[in-house]
Amino acid sequence: MARTVFCRKFGKDLPGFENPPIPGPLGQDIFENVSVQAWTEWQELQKMLINEHHLSLQDLDARRYLMDQMKKFFNNEEVDKPSGYVAPPT
Repeated sequence: MARTVFCRKFGKDLPGFENPPIPGPLGQDIFENVSVQAWTEWQELQKMLINEHHLSLQDLDARRYLMDQMKKFFNNEEVDKPSGYVAPPT
């Protein structure tokens, strides 16, 4: 049976991870409070941000920026969008 979590992003019970997706306290928080669906949506946005802003993950400032955006995304705060971005219809 799949593990469920009350997803902070979507405000409902959804399938969760079997293990934290990243190490450390932030990974544990995501494991306990973020659904696989929300994580997948974050990964898509993260790819767009990396490409749009030409970010190098070797750059500490770029990694900090992405971490900040990820926290905002999962807390339903305003996040940066690539220029010209149009959200897909729901």
